[in-house]
Amino acid sequence: MHLTTFTDYTLRVLIYLALEPDRLATIPEMAGAYGISENHLMKVVHKLARGGTVESVRGKGGGVRLAREPGEIRLGQVIKASEGDAAIVECFSAESNRCCITPACRLTGILAEAFDALYRSLDAYTLADLCANGGELRALFKQMPSAPSKDNACRSGS
Repeated sequence: MHLTTFTDYTLRVLIYLALEPDRLATIPEMAGAYGISENHLMKVVHKLARGGTVESVRGKGGGVRLAREPGEIRLGQVIKASEGDAAIVECFSAESNRCCITPACRLTGILAEAFDALYRSLDAYTLADLCANGGELRALFKQMPSAPSKDNACRSGS
């Protein structure tokens, strides 16, 4: 399985926001910290905001922040939402399936079971788990506004 760049950037945005929960972060700031495209991050943030995972504040002094506690954000749900509904293989799509062995093929059921297991496994972890080593993560960013030092920047939400 290969996660899309969109999903990679989605997780990066969430980690960044979880490390600085008490302030608004901007797209240019996050793009600079990771050395990635602002345009890509705009799309990521827009989808996260539409899904209710982040909230966006417009205008001067605006930015984005998590809409929920990091401990409430399940990784499997985030990744599944980010990856979308694209068919894993052709036979998962009723509209575009042209595989002649679909009626007898067992691969569809095996793959469905495997992907369900993957998402269940990922849902055992939260955003708080990803950023429990907040100090180490902050030190690796290309830029991040200095904030008061915290032992564990991510709040668990529980």
